[in-house]
Amino acid sequence: MISVSLSNSIDWEKFEFVGSPRVERRLSDLCGCFADEAAYGEALSHGDPLIYSVSSQAPADGAGQLHYGLGMIAPGRVGREYYLTKGHLHAWREAAEVYLGLAGEGFMLLEEEATGESRLLQLGKDRVVYVPGGTAHRTVNTGADPLVYIGVYPAGAGHDYGTIAEKNFRQVVTDRGGRPVAVDRAEY
Repeated sequence: MISVSLSNSIDWEKFEFVGSPRVERRLSDLCGCFADEAAYGEALSHGDPLIYSVSSQAPADGAGQLHYGLGMIAPGRVGREYYLTKGHLHAWREAAEVYLGLAGEGFMLLEEEATGESRLLQLGKDRVVYVPGGTAHRTVNTGADPLVYIGVYPAGAGHDYGTIAEKNFRQVVTDRGGRPVAVDRAEY
């Protein structure tokens, strides 16, 4: 007999799986993520808005099982930088992840841990992004509406936020002439 929930519904008003745990990240939780620290301080002085949330499902643990999360990033910017997630690597570095875009417009910023090579891939409604193992990934909303997506990953993947908190991503996604572009953090 199967004792876990194998099906769920999305609450589109709250951007969460019905009855599932949800983590919220506010602007104050993203200290150090934005390259423009002065713009970050200025934005924070005007309030502490919700930047993103993730509602997770972990139906089963063990080899071969999958977990998944429903993410939502609000639209907005800090200076010229778009709202983003903290980003992470998987604790089990070999674990890959697939992102399925449901609504909105944005990008995935990928950075290979071994080489430092960065890639900016479009994520939004009807787009799919594959994140290879050993790759740090951060989601960025570049549109005027919430960016909503599902991420699917191995149950044993785990999340390593500490490495990103220490080193951050080498690139930032910023508005240049009305278009999102990735630029080196050191040159920003």
